Amino acid sequence: MANLSGVVRELRKERQRAKRQMEQIDAALAALGRLHYRDGNRRKGHTMSAAARRKIAAAQRARWAKMKSRKKAA
Repeated sequence: MANLSGVVRELRKERQRAKRQMEQIDAALAALGRLHYRDGNRRKGHTMSAAARRKIAAAQRARWAKMKSRKKAA
């Protein structure tokens, strides 16, 4: 039984070491997650005015009309 208690003691030590390592990894991931958003990679809220949307839609309709007219001519 003395050998078994030694094995249990070693396993508990290993569990504590693994726990500390996981805490360090979690801390590193948390720090990297904060840095990711700090460097400007996060998409900012961008709203487009109604006039700009109308202008873009009109341009797209013109492109579609131009493509349709080429298909009819061919």
